[in-house]
Order: sequence, then structure tokens, then C-alpha cells
Amino acid sequence: MHDHGSLPALGWSEFFTTWSLQPAWLLAVVILAAGYLTLRNAAGAASTVKGWRVASFLTGLALTYVVIASAINSYAMSLAWMHMVLHLTLIMVVPTLLVLGHPLTVIAETGPRAERAMRSLPVTILVHPITGTLLYSVVIIGTHLSGFMDAMAQSVPLMVGEQILYIVSGFLFLTGTIGEEKVRTDLPYLGRIALLVVGMVPDTIVGIVMLQTERDLYPVYSGARPEWALDAVKDIQTAGGLMWAGGDGGMMFLAIGLVIAVVSSPERRAKMTGRFLDGVRTTQLAQESARGSAVHGADEGPAEPGSVDPDSDEALDAYNAMLARMNQQH
Repeated sequence: MHDHGSLPALGWSEFFTTWSLQPAWLLAVVILAAGYLTLRNAAGAASTVKGWRVASFLTGLALTYVVIASAINSYAMSLAWMHMVLHLTLIMVVPTLLVLGHPLTVIAETGPRAERAMRSLPVTILVHPITGTLLYSVVIIGTHLSGFMDAMAQSVPLMVGEQILYIVSGFLFLTGTIGEEKVRTDLPYLGRIALLVVGMVPDTIVGIVMLQTERDLYPVYSGARPEWALDAVKDIQTAGGLMWAGGDGGMMFLAIGLVIAVVSSPERRAKMTGRFLDGVRTTQLAQESARGSAVHGADEGPAEPGSVDPDSDEALDAYNAMLARMNQQH
């Protein structure tokens, strides 16, 4: 077990002075940043990844190092609520910044071989929205409602592995919901919003269980709690409140941002519902067009479902005719 009882009582002074170098994390962040910039520069003027996306990715890497090297991580093994702050940052805030950086597109644009690799079956399965959603749910529930916290409190490798797992699971989940990488088929935006709502479920379950507990869920972990800290049960309840409010609030924030992005972009609006509903709409318009032709004595015959462009003048006339008939019925 790690002894954190010697940590001073947490205050603003201690928060800004209790830092550690964390050389392994620093090296990893520098390598990832250098690799990302090198690959992006290799694409040159042909790169579709804009400057603000580059800045977003680098900010995500910098934030990763900050939360690991700062007092957030130092106190995370002593205070359950601070551990939850670390969790939420690593699984939601950091991955959001990384996903907006379009790292898969950066890799794909370095050449045909890299693009084929990013479109390969293993990568497609890995970044599939269902994969990300399942992994996110398993990680959130498994690390909080099992014996994992107590096991992690006794193992440095397990603690580091947990932090990496949070970043990876958050990245895969958000790649399928807010990501717009050019190397895979995008999920319709309506489906993306639905998945963000689904993502609230594990956050809510864990948050409510921790918030309502009347016993110490992590006795080994709580054993390292310093004397000045909150009572173990109250500490866990506070962490549960953060998970519920922060997790669901973060998902709602992302969903609202996604809606705004769709409303402000004609291209995204065209992908709102996907092919299925577009097909239903096209079929309906084709039927209306056929009725119109019959009424006016046209001899072209009934229109085929796939023969009407939903954005054409013919489709608009058919749509207006359908609305007029509906008004007559009422």
C-alpha cells in the first residue's frame, strides 16, 4: 500500500506546489507530440487537419501531463473525490481534445499505405462506435464497483495502467461520437447524439451507487487516507456526486456542442439521420410524384423509389402536394 499520510492538508498553496516530475509521462507526451507534428508536416499543403485541430491535440497532451504531474494526481491516492477529478479529466476532457485533433487522419494523410492501414478491419473494429461505448461502460463500472480500487491502491503498475486505460477508452468512445475522421464511415449525427446519452448510463449508475453508499466501498484504498481528510464514506459520497454531475454534465455539453455543429453546417445536416431515413423520405417523395403524374394524366408511369432526388424541384413539388393533401384531411 502507498503511504500518503504524510501529505499536507490540501489548500491552494499545497495544490500549486505539490508537483512531481513524472519523467515517463513527460517522455511519452513529448514523443506523441513530436510524432503528431512530424506526420502532419509530412502531408504538407495537402493536409486537411487545420491549425486549431493541431492546437487541440497538443493541448490534450499537455493537459495529460499536467493532471498526472500536479497535485491532482498526488492527492488522488488519498482523496476519493480528487481521484474522481483525475478520472473525469482523463476519460472525458483529455480525449475530447485529442479526438478533435484528428490523429487518425494525420496518420492516413502521410501516404497510401498509411491510409490503407487506417481503413483496415482491425482499426475499423477498434474505432467502431459500439466498441468505444462498450469499453467506456466497462471501464467506468469495472473500476468503481468492483475490487479494482483496492487492488490499484497496492500496485503502482496497476495505477498507471488505469490512467492509460481511461485515456484510451475515452478516446475510442469519443472518436465514434464527436470524431470526424476521414478514414472511416461516420455514424449519422442522430446516432452520435444517442450514444452520448447512452454514455450517461454508466456515469449515472456509478454516481448514484457511490453517492448513496453508507459504507466504505474501498477499505484498502481508504487506509491511506490522511487524518485531515474527509471521513471515508463522505469522501466516497462526494466522489459519487462528482461522477454523476460531472459525467452526465460533460456528456450533455458534448451533445449540445454536436447539435450546434450540425445546425451550423449544411454538410453535417445532410448526415443527420443517415441513409435509412433518407431512403424512407425518397420513397415517400417518389410515391407522391407518382400520384401527381396520375392526376395530371402523365404517361411516364409511376416513379421508382430510387428515381427521385429528394433535393430536386420534382421532390419539392411532391412534398408540397403531400402537405396540401394533409391540410385538406384536417
